[in-house]
Amino acid sequence: MASESKASVPLTLPVLPLDDEVVLPGMVVPLDLSDNDVRAAVEAAQAAARPGGGKPRVLLVPRVDGTYAATGVLGTVEQVGRLSDGDPGALIRALGRVRIGAGTTGPGAALWVEGGTVEETLPDPLPGQVTDLVKEYKALATSWLKKRGAWQVVDRVQQIDGVGALADNSGYSPFLTVEQKVALLETADPVARLKLATAQLREHLAEQDVAETIAKDVQEGVDKQQREFLLRRQLEAVRKELRDLNGEAEGDESDDYRARVEAADLPEKVREAALKEVEKLERSSDQSPEGSWIRTWLDTVLELPWNERTEDRFDIRGARAVLDAEHAGLDDVKERITEYLAVRKRRSERGLGVVGGRRGGAVLALVGPPGVGKTSLGESVAHAMGREFVRVALGGVRDEAEIRGHRRTYVGALPGRIVRAIKEAGSMNPVVLLDEIDKVGSDFRGDPAAALLEVLDPAQNHTFRDHYLEVELDLSDVVFLATANVLEAIPEALLDRMELVRLDGYTEDEKVVIARDHLLPRQLERAGLEPGEVVLEDASLRKLAGEYTREAGVRTLERAVSRLLRKVAAQAELGDRKLPFTVTPDDLRDLIGRPHHVPESAQDPAERRTAVPGVATGLAVTGAGGDVLFVEASLADPETGAAGLTLTGQLGDVMKESAQIALSFLRSHGAELELPVTGLKDRGVHIHFPAGAVPKDGPSAGVTMTTALASLLSGRQVRTDVAMTGEVSLTGRVLPIGGVKQKLLAAHRAGITTVVIPKRNEADLDDVPAEILEKLEVHPVTDVRQVLEIALTPAAVPVGVAA
Repeated sequence: MASESKASVPLTLPVLPLDDEVVLPGMVVPLDLSDNDVRAAVEAAQAAARPGGGKPRVLLVPRVDGTYAATGVLGTVEQVGRLSDGDPGALIRALGRVRIGAGTTGPGAALWVEGGTVEETLPDPLPGQVTDLVKEYKALATSWLKKRGAWQVVDRVQQIDGVGALADNSGYSPFLTVEQKVALLETADPVARLKLATAQLREHLAEQDVAETIAKDVQEGVDKQQREFLLRRQLEAVRKELRDLNGEAEGDESDDYRARVEAADLPEKVREAALKEVEKLERSSDQSPEGSWIRTWLDTVLELPWNERTEDRFDIRGARAVLDAEHAGLDDVKERITEYLAVRKRRSERGLGVVGGRRGGAVLALVGPPGVGKTSLGESVAHAMGREFVRVALGGVRDEAEIRGHRRTYVGALPGRIVRAIKEAGSMNPVVLLDEIDKVGSDFRGDPAAALLEVLDPAQNHTFRDHYLEVELDLSDVVFLATANVLEAIPEALLDRMELVRLDGYTEDEKVVIARDHLLPRQLERAGLEPGEVVLEDASLRKLAGEYTREAGVRTLERAVSRLLRKVAAQAELGDRKLPFTVTPDDLRDLIGRPHHVPESAQDPAERRTAVPGVATGLAVTGAGGDVLFVEASLADPETGAAGLTLTGQLGDVMKESAQIALSFLRSHGAELELPVTGLKDRGVHIHFPAGAVPKDGPSAGVTMTTALASLLSGRQVRTDVAMTGEVSLTGRVLPIGGVKQKLLAAHRAGITTVVIPKRNEADLDDVPAEILEKLEVHPVTDVRQVLEIALTPAAVPVGVAA
């Protein structure tokens, strides 16, 4: 059976409004009579009470935001007197619910209404669900009361048997809102009211559990911080006592990163980033690994010379004198540095130090064979400009992070080599030498050459951003010098960002000057000899450079001088030679043996390579500079081999095609050149390039192969003193090639006196030193016929095809 509630006979009662408060049946509450509405209702009730008719009665009605509830509570005035604070008050007991009807009149100033009491009826016995609900409510109420320590109230709640009375007991709960209590008041069904009270109590306990868990966690955190704070204070006290005991001075403010950052002369954006990291450091604990990363980053940032710059030396003549004193030759580089300093001086005088956020840096690529002084030139440039010098070795670097740095999330992260170079230099405008930029590799870790694109781009490097620093670094005032041996090994995009300066090698006269002024004094000191104890005549140095070494640079020459001085020093210690000693050209053979490179012109005519027809002298460019290249051609006996062209000497595809072109030209123009080419169809042609272990490629040997074949067919030898270079076409045109300066220097070193070059390369002769051009007879040609007229010796008698 469902529980029931029914209304009784109407009552006429004065209204006692309760603002933001609700009283449920069964509750006994004290009310302050200082409130006009409360006092008027009590006085009206007292005035209406009949003598002997019972206690005065009032209607307790909740009033929320000025609106009265539809249901009130019948209350009796138990006592009128003073409250605990001394104010007048009344003690009122709530008896039962009353549904409020229409207003009426009555004595006093109170509002009178008519209403009917609501009587609650429940089935007997109670259904099992209601009994379980009663048990659940009592259990929840007991749990909540125990948490508050209200043990006496627990017994009182357990003694309540009525369903409605048990639900109305929730009116004492301080956690219920006015709206929740009004809902309980207006729920007439006692079972429904108990369900509502149980749900409200259950929800409050769940919230209380969560709050207690949070409070516990917070308290544990606070306790841990307090404990850590206390231990740190104790640790500081122990350290202070130890410092006092050992007489050590107390640490200065270098450990205070905030003070260091604020005191440092940093750019504004860098300062903001550093202060953010300091804030992170202050929030982190010493045990956090992030703290050590932040300290390392801050140390790196504070060590960088953000606003430090060295003053350029604007004495242009003095700078050129420094370059001339430290390096012989290399006029192109010296002129470029002189131009740079002159422009810097004029910009400084006109207040144009910074234009568009960029300063006047420079990016030069020094390309040339080994030993010509590319690396040492960097130090001389820095010396001449009055700047700091830093060398960054890039040979074998394969990791992109070596240039741009590692992300700070990695263990052991470091800034890139560019940032480290700036830090090492101690200024923002050093001379940075990027050594061996053509030896940079690439693999799965990235391409360092691609990372260098931003570093070496004058339009971008004023905002260079290293992965480790993550702040902009201005590299626009840095002079970058990149060195390389092979131009083709540098990526095209990277080469486009640099100004190319070629160092093609030294002449023999320059080598003598370098050996006398630089190499000999240095090797004398290393050999433990005084400057005057061993003297090398210029003729001896010239023979060392010409016959004992054959190179574009001077590294082998320096080793030869070192070997010579060691030999003299050893003989002096053994007593076989007295010092001082002057080394003449005739002494070289006794000291360091026979020459290794004897020019063809110095050999016996019968022993020269071109002493037989079919051999021509060509010129080539290798990674070590220019070199002399011989071409040998022969015809096979028609009875021993098939017709065709055979090529040997590790030739590339381009050189093989040049041989085919040379043979085709001679076949088609043999009659015009008076060459017996009728037998070429039946006899095999073999062209060989000696030094077969060295790979060779390129089109510049075309005229050399044509001349060798023409010499073979005509029986006329090729002049020993003639060397040639140029690409040949099917019509016999001589086309331009590269590396003219290097090839002419190599011809001069080999004792060649006559050189044949393409007519369209005549402009490249301006780059060749004048003293070399004076010793060489250079013939610019446009056609192979001109080459043959110059290179082939005249025939004494008509000769047939050589066997």
